[in-house]
This record gives sequence, structure tokens and C-alpha cells, in this order.
Amino acid sequence: MVGRPNVGKSSFINALLGNERNIVTPVAGTTRDSIFTRYNAFGFDFLLVDTAGLRKKTRVTENLEFYSVMRSIRAIESSDVCFLIIDATLGFEGQDQNIFGLIQKNHKGLVILVNKWDLVERETNTARDYEAIIKKAIAPFTDVPVIFTSVINKQRIHKALETATQVFQNRQRRIPTHKLNEALLPIFQHTPPPMYKGKEVKIKYVTMLKTVYPTFVIFCNLPQYVKEPYMRFVENRIREMYDFSGVPMEVYFRKK
Repeated sequence: MVGRPNVGKSSFINALLGNERNIVTPVAGTTRDSIFTRYNAFGFDFLLVDTAGLRKKTRVTENLEFYSVMRSIRAIESSDVCFLIIDATLGFEGQDQNIFGLIQKNHKGLVILVNKWDLVERETNTARDYEAIIKKAIAPFTDVPVIFTSVINKQRIHKALETATQVFQNRQRRIPTHKLNEALLPIFQHTPPPMYKGKEVKIKYVTMLKTVYPTFVIFCNLPQYVKEPYMRFVENRIREMYDFSGVPMEVYFRKK
């Protein structure tokens, strides 16, 4: 559970457990250390980690808070799936984006929880518009589940766990080389990389590495001429064909 101070990380775990396992107060920064809790119920078996709220560096003044932040970062680095919890009444702010970037950089599974949704005045399309604002802020990695929760009302907290389980499975998904080639080579033939300085990039085959997060290697004759927009095109096609929702991936072009 990661996010800014006072967004409801400890309250979320307490709501799941049905007791006041973690201390909750209106004072931001109550949680100082990463707190590990086993959750084994309703078919779920997780180790939940409550973390200290992550502020901007300029606001981290105490030595104690500095080490709390470092422990939160270490918790992200050692996790499988991160819940990025934001305060619905404050919106998706710069620090939320920084935490999102940290999760993505470490290639962790991700579910965004928009908490305190009960405090937001809602109309027909409020949730859809709110999600669109978040997706715009986190682009180009927008294949991320967004769930609107109210910890106080225990609204959608089990849906959050179900989604995290699916993201964990997505992160472990491995696609055999022959299936990848059957699916992707026709796409590459129909939409090849743009020519560069009059030279044509010819893609030979694709494989998926045995890494802890999805990594695809595409072998071709001139990998140095394949630019970022085409790499994003390839990633989007892979995501359309296979469920990697909530999971950062890497696509590399290599010399064959």
C-alpha cells in the first residue's frame, strides 16, 4: 500500500482485517515503518505491507521520516503488486505521479485505488471522467486498473484484492515463442517499422525472456533504426492480444 500521507493506506488494511490492526489518526505521517500483515481469507493469501506516506523530498525534514520514506521505497522494490492509493477529494497530483513512476521503474504490478470516493459529489460520468484524467497523467502506460473505493464504507475493497490477484497472474504470464510469432509476424509484415535513411528494417522473429516481469525481444537486421513510437506500437499490439493489465513491460529490438 503506497501513496501520500493520510490517503487511507492503514484504514484499507484495517477494513480488510475487520479490526484496528494499524493505527489510524487524522494526523499525516502516523505510520512510520512498513508494517507486514498476513491476510488469508475468502480464497486470498497475501502479505499486505502498510507503508509510510511518501511526501516530496523538500517536505521530508526529520531523520525519522527520511528513513520511513526509504523503507516505503524498499517495500515497493520487494513487492509483487502495489496499490497506489490516492485521495479522491484531492485528485491525482504530482506526488502521485512520482510514486507511479517509481512503481513503473521497478516493473511492479499496479492497481490504482481512488479512495474516499464517498466524499465526492457524483454525476453519471464522474468516475469515467476521473479515470480519464488519471490515464492522461500516467500516459503512455495506461493499461492500469483504476478502482473507486471507500474504505469507511468498505466499498469495493474485495474487488481491489481480486484485481491485484489478476495483475499478479498477468505479471507471471509467459507466452510460447511459436504463439508470439504466429500472432505478431503478420502485424509486422502489414505495418513494418518506418524506413530510415532509405533502409528497411526486417523483423525475423520474437521471443519472451524468462524474467520476473514481461520482457519481449524482437530480432531484426537494423535494430538501431527502430524508434520509440514503433516500440510503443508493438507494446500496444501485445497488450491487445494478451492480458498484461497493470503490468509494466519492456520491448527490445536486437540484431539478428
